[in-house]
Amino acid sequence: MTEFLTAPRSIRSVLIANRGEIACRIIRTCRRLGLRSVAVYSDADAGAQHVAQADEARRIGPSPAGDSYLKIDAILDAARASGADAIHPGYGFLSENPAFVRAVEAAGLIFVGPDSHAVETMGSKIAARRVAREAGVPIVPGFDGADATDADLAQAAAEIGYPVLVKASAGGGGRGMRRASGPDDLPQALASARSEAASAFGDATVFLEKLIQDPRHLEVQIFGDGAGGVLHFHERDCSVQRNHQKVIEEAPAPNLPDAVRQALFDHATKLASAIGYAGAGTVEFVMQAGDDSPYFLEMNTRLQVEHPVTEAICGVDLVEWQLRQAAGLPLPLRQDQIRPKGHAIEIRINAERPEAGFLPATGKVAAFDTPPGLRLDTGVAAASAVSSHYDSMLAKLIAHGPDRDAALARLADGVAGTVLDGVGSNLGFLADCLNAPAFRRGEATTGFLAETFPEGWQPDPDRLLRLRGQAAMVLLTASGQGADRKDGFRVGGRCMPGRAPVQIEDDYGSAEIVLHFDRESAVSKGENTIPLGAPPAGLTLRDGTAHAADGGLSIAMTLRPLAEARMAAPSAGSAQGVVLAPLTGLITDVLVTEGEMVAKGQPLLIMEAMKLVHTLTAPHDGKIARLTASAGSSVAVKTVLVEVEETD
Repeated sequence: MTEFLTAPRSIRSVLIANRGEIACRIIRTCRRLGLRSVAVYSDADAGAQHVAQADEARRIGPSPAGDSYLKIDAILDAARASGADAIHPGYGFLSENPAFVRAVEAAGLIFVGPDSHAVETMGSKIAARRVAREAGVPIVPGFDGADATDADLAQAAAEIGYPVLVKASAGGGGRGMRRASGPDDLPQALASARSEAASAFGDATVFLEKLIQDPRHLEVQIFGDGAGGVLHFHERDCSVQRNHQKVIEEAPAPNLPDAVRQALFDHATKLASAIGYAGAGTVEFVMQAGDDSPYFLEMNTRLQVEHPVTEAICGVDLVEWQLRQAAGLPLPLRQDQIRPKGHAIEIRINAERPEAGFLPATGKVAAFDTPPGLRLDTGVAAASAVSSHYDSMLAKLIAHGPDRDAALARLADGVAGTVLDGVGSNLGFLADCLNAPAFRRGEATTGFLAETFPEGWQPDPDRLLRLRGQAAMVLLTASGQGADRKDGFRVGGRCMPGRAPVQIEDDYGSAEIVLHFDRESAVSKGENTIPLGAPPAGLTLRDGTAHAADGGLSIAMTLRPLAEARMAAPSAGSAQGVVLAPLTGLITDVLVTEGEMVAKGQPLLIMEAMKLVHTLTAPHDGKIARLTASAGSSVAVKTVLVEVEETD
């Protein structure tokens, strides 16, 4: 603390202009350095972990990000009221907004990050491409002409050659990016990319790049001193992606020739040096699999989500480095002292349902436990609410080992032993990714997920059946209807002793299963019968519902005797032609009117949830018989939005 008090730019208190796991991550370093931390929060985050962990917390507005975390004046007011000396932006939200950097500096506060010129120049992918071109850094072939019309872009796409990628100039995180496989796809790709970019970043500017199919996504963590000197912290591989958003990251990159690795370092440091960069940043590249020529993709002028894998192999705290840079203190190490050790892999745990097309999930976390020996960066804990207002990422789990095999084994075991209850998550999907042969061999490209799960991801049937059986057995035993009954299972109908046919309802839907407890406990569904084995550690009973987690899968189950379920009225599903809200979110655009004729697959309305855009389409040809949705309205999951009356 004394060092920061006597620094050229004294810092005693840091306001974190962010939320969730990155806010908690920054608070942790502030506490270790003896710096006071100030959190900001919206109404949705009043009970959030970052609020509880900070030394002080200030409300900045209602739940929508545009009324709180993206509101510059509210954040500066909170900084003044709390007596903060510096503002750390984290990542996302305002972290790459040059107007925010200028406002912080104008308020007499210290911005923990690069200056507004660097943020503005490199925050625009179009401007960054021009800087790279002038610095002699190879860039992806494309078109980034100023004030380009749709006709200009169509002509450029034809000259570049399809497929092309339409990309937002601002922001990151894979938002505002759409593929156009041919000229017929381009108008919709442009409209969709612009809409998402305007919503996410407030800037609808787009440009074109040649789509390098099935590449590796490589990046270099750099740190500039502001005077032309730039250090690198070696490279990361972030090739496992879905919709251009990273899923798994690791450092160093596996199976990378030393010559390519050195080229990455040279390109990254040359680019950052060209603009006199100060602070932490990441220079991203793509390289065709099997090739040895990386192309510059973009530069992020902030801390990256995946920075923990770099910290693990280099033995540094990049947030501490950022704070030291902001205070005008000397950097702790020289380039020759930054020596990577071992291997690190990180997974992003998201609130989503992979088996349902990765729809975002909301709810309240009932339990969240991970095995020891791993690094967990998270902003949630038991009782944390997960809303539809923000990004779906809940946590990051990081394993470090002496080599890649050791790190991978530790992480796979860690995922299998993690219990996350109350909110749907992608843990089961991540477990299968880590165990996929191509990933284990270190051969993943950006096409990894499509190649590994060509029909989309679904849980392993045997694994799910066993978990369901174990949960059902707990429910039966708790209700006195299990194997210890001498008269068999009789509730709702007569059954043979030792067998219990039941209907279950859980996170993966409803199913009819049979529990067997004659000799060895087993469960069957159709012709598939498997032994239950010992129940998993993550199995509890609360309020008549069995909560079970094992191997990355998690369910909350209720059941009824099969005879009773069949006598009951069948549950009403979605009526034919009824379009329901697939998740809780905001209706941003309604594209049809009542009485209008529509074709099957025609877009009807657009929803936004967890910073993602979802287009709902007509289930069949017909007429809009009823329209309940309106632009700007918030809707809950399964709300009836549109009814399409089928016509001959």
